[in-house]
Amino acid sequence: MIKRVIGIGNALTDMLVNLPNDDVLTEYQLSKGSMSLVDNMLQTDISKAVAGYPYSLSLGGSAGNTIRAMARLGCDVGFIGKVGEDTTGEFYEQALRNIGVVPYVLHSEESKSGKCVSLVSPDGERTLVTHLGAAAELQAEEVDGLIFDEYDCLYIEGYLVQDHNLIRKTIERAKAHGLKVAIDLASFNVVEENRDFLRDIVEKYVDILFANEDEARAFTSESDPRKALLQISEMCELTVVKIGMKGALIKRGDELVHVGIMAAAKRIDTTGAGDFYAAGFLSGLCEGLSLRQCGTIGAITAGKVIEVVGTTFGEEVWREIYSLIKQVRSESYLF
Repeated sequence: MIKRVIGIGNALTDMLVNLPNDDVLTEYQLSKGSMSLVDNMLQTDISKAVAGYPYSLSLGGSAGNTIRAMARLGCDVGFIGKVGEDTTGEFYEQALRNIGVVPYVLHSEESKSGKCVSLVSPDGERTLVTHLGAAAELQAEEVDGLIFDEYDCLYIEGYLVQDHNLIRKTIERAKAHGLKVAIDLASFNVVEENRDFLRDIVEKYVDILFANEDEARAFTSESDPRKALLQISEMCELTVVKIGMKGALIKRGDELVHVGIMAAAKRIDTTGAGDFYAAGFLSGLCEGLSLRQCGTIGAITAGKVIEVVGTTFGEEVWREIYSLIKQVRSESYLF
């Protein structure tokens, strides 16, 4: 059983832009729903192309979203990342402290803090255009192994696996300190580009894996999500494959459950849905709840985040989440 979780990922600030149509995706040849790493110049060009559309700023980064949501759910969490010596970096680090996340944040003297432009289509699907900046400079040697003595589980965002050395060495260090390792595959195109590496580390080190239908297909070459789940479950202890409006398939050992979704009042923006699902699920694991309870909490947090632009809730929404989770604990509210 895990109790304390530390995440590692790209420390990014999100700029969320509401698009009136998908023309800009076509113009810049961006696959809808994908994440593309770009240089500062291209990100600036795309930002100029969407100037004038409604937008908002918030703390971002996949693992950062998950860890911040876990903190709000009452979990003992920390976060490892890297920012620039700028006001954006200062804001990022202080914001983590403000919500109860222990920050293990390193600083770059040469690069600016990273930013992700999240292009939100009218149907709520998001396409990410990311310039990592200082976030990409995090090195394995900078991650002090003593950090892991305070935690039971290392949570990794899939976007980070493009730095193979950082991920492999950090995982090895975490395992040496007795931690479980959880990973979210993050994006189908990232999985396609790093498939062999991902399969290797999942087989050797990963205990908990989260994927959506597209990511599971890219990882296993199985178009049937149930078959993909079964294949992945042979590599790790606990596997979650999210199947969109049909919910999620969850397998641990011989136990396999299908958990439905919480219908959103209105699907406004899918940014952070996977991150918040992982947060809800892991928070349930930290309490020692059943797989169905964990999946239900994941469905609740994911269902709430797609009702807002970005990943920041008001206190009223958090109170609704807390109330629903209380029912889940009593098993009076399960999908």
